[in-house]
Amino acid sequence: MTFDLVIIGGGRMGGALAEGLLDAHWCPPARMAVIEQSVETRTSLEGRLPGVAVLPALELEHVGPETGAVLAVKPENAEVAARTAGACGVRRIMSVVAGLSTDRIGAVMPQGVAVVRAMPNTPVLVRKGVSAIAGGVTATSDDLEWASSILGSVGTVVRVTERNLDAVTGVSGCGPAFIYLVAEAMIEAGVHQGLTREMSRELVVGTLAGAAQMLEQTGQSAEELRAHVTSPGGATAAGLRMLESRAVRGAFLEAVAASAERSRQLGK
Repeated sequence: MTFDLVIIGGGRMGGALAEGLLDAHWCPPARMAVIEQSVETRTSLEGRLPGVAVLPALELEHVGPETGAVLAVKPENAEVAARTAGACGVRRIMSVVAGLSTDRIGAVMPQGVAVVRAMPNTPVLVRKGVSAIAGGVTATSDDLEWASSILGSVGTVVRVTERNLDAVTGVSGCGPAFIYLVAEAMIEAGVHQGLTREMSRELVVGTLAGAAQMLEQTGQSAEELRAHVTSPGGATAAGLRMLESRAVRGAFLEAVAASAERSRQLGK
């Protein structure tokens, strides 16, 4: 049986993308397959992805003329997986592997295979992902539309030049982990101030969600919204002064830079 979409790699990103696409009804479940070597992970995916084929390997019989593939494996396994996909007849592939260039992927595949490189983030699971895509030299506008249709089903998509994808990795690819660390610290701080952990979590999660919605819907900059909350000599000003004294702004700048540089290193 051939499939419309094959996701090669059922780890965190591949699994989240498959769940998001299933929830978004991007294609019928029976037309999607996930390729995963780990028996334990396959068992988990079978429970999470009803109707989707979860297979240990990609075979010739799974690939038809219209089959597209998403490459979602670890960087050290990506070229082998891409080579296998090409040998099975895949003519269009989108890679979500951090750092791996379209040239490197294209080099191990048959001539003329369209390669699109993408950087989504894990909120694709709840259809709130933020993704960036860039096409390789063989990718056409139709190939980019295909990639956009996949990632657009589970969030928003922006198109960038490939040289900017490492920066995207640092900002939005790794960004959820940075936000979770902030949330973790704020919840703990609430507990230290006498709140129950459940109450502190509810307050922090609601605050983060509301602040994000304000940024999205008001059209105002982060600086403007911060200023509106900060009264001279008030409680917010005292807290911000402490954060600035601990160089929190600089720490975020360095964190994004470190993640972007690591993405570049992974592609070498």
